[in-house]
Amino acid sequence: MKLSTKNSVYAGICLLVALIGVGPELHRDHVQHRQKARQTEVAKSNQAKTNPTRDTQSSNRLAPNLTNPASHMRKPIDWHQPSETIPYPDLTKVKHFWVKVSLKKNRTYLYDGNKVIYIMYSTGGLYVKDPATGKRKSMTPTGTYYAQKERGNSFFNRSLNEGANYYVSWLDHGKYLFHSVPTKAGGTYNVKEANKLGKSTGSHGCIRLSIPDARWMSKNLPVGTKIVIVN
Repeated sequence: MKLSTKNSVYAGICLLVALIGVGPELHRDHVQHRQKARQTEVAKSNQAKTNPTRDTQSSNRLAPNLTNPASHMRKPIDWHQPSETIPYPDLTKVKHFWVKVSLKKNRTYLYDGNKVIYIMYSTGGLYVKDPATGKRKSMTPTGTYYAQKERGNSFFNRSLNEGANYYVSWLDHGKYLFHSVPTKAGGTYNVKEANKLGKSTGSHGCIRLSIPDARWMSKNLPVGTKIVIVN
């Protein structure tokens, strides 16, 4: 055999031996690389489950709280604006509509059966001493009443030197009303009294509402709607 041929054969044998020796090591490195990649993927997956992304967190913050109607209440209270930041209810889609007024909570609740569908800031009658019992009693009568047909855009009571806009009667055909925060003789709003809305009592017996809330009640409250007034 020629020398060049021997050298070629010898070089081939050396290369084969090198490959046989290195092969297992290359295979081991490949397996370790795959295992590390898999561990990284699992770690990222677990982190995503325990720590939502910023987009997910933002969407959760922006999602409306449908189980708590009070979450839509406008804050701070503004008697120029609707009490809630969502639209008024569509009464054509309400099956069992009625109204509840809480005098001490200064709130008026619109219901569909047992479900509150809208809450209005309100102000009821002042609490005065009852001569018969000696106890403090609201000037707004409590009990169950029904909306009446008397309603309109404005009125003024000269004996009280006070008026209001957007009213609807619920007792004694014009004596006890839902109406806006009070107005003065010239028709301007009494800001001092208006600022009591949703915070304290203040009326002579009627239920005061914000201007838009009173307008909605005057235009939409069906005659015969049950109205329950509680302390």
